[in-house]
Amino acid sequence: MADTLLPTLPSDPTLDEMRLALGAAIPAQAMFDGWGDAALEAAAKGLGLDPGHARLAFPDGAIGMVDAWYASIDARLAAAFPPERIAAMKIRDRIGALILARLDLVRPTKQAARTALALLARHPVAATKLGWRAADTMWRIAGDTATDLNHYSKRLTLSAVYGATLVVWLDDESAEETDTRGFLDRRLADVMRIEKLKAQFRPDPERQFSVTRLLGRLRYPAS
Repeated sequence: MADTLLPTLPSDPTLDEMRLALGAAIPAQAMFDGWGDAALEAAAKGLGLDPGHARLAFPDGAIGMVDAWYASIDARLAAAFPPERIAAMKIRDRIGALILARLDLVRPTKQAARTALALLARHPVAATKLGWRAADTMWRIAGDTATDLNHYSKRLTLSAVYGATLVVWLDDESAEETDTRGFLDRRLADVMRIEKLKAQFRPDPERQFSVTRLLGRLRYPAS
């Protein structure tokens, strides 16, 4: 994915703006130095920021750095997939394309992703939050507007699919990552089968009892 999608830093950035920009820059340093002060300081100097000010943007430490990285990926993904780009795609193709695009964004700092997952494994609450946010971002980009129980079930399912695909991808040594693509295709096929099964058992609104419809029939009996 093009580097032009990296967040830009204003001349007088706020802490939130520094956090977002540093979130995109830290992984390149974390590959060598881990998710800590050394990576943060190197990233800050690379952006022309005072390391002391940069530390103020991360009161939550290493977990905050990973959080900011994920947030920068979300922002870049949304910029790369405007509505017109995916309008003609089927839902399954949209989700597949978004997951593969996330992997493309992570690829230049793949080792940092590996150590980030190891860090998140020790912080399950943060891991769940970031997985949910990634899934929510992808569903929103894909055009999902569900507000009922499906809103939650879709995101839980996608966070599981993305997380499993990410783990496979980290160890994928196949040509052109065909193992990852095959794994993702199978998981998406499983999800689509489940959705179709759910649709078959979903009550037909026309067959459900409705007081309004009953009263209407009583008042205007069918001829």
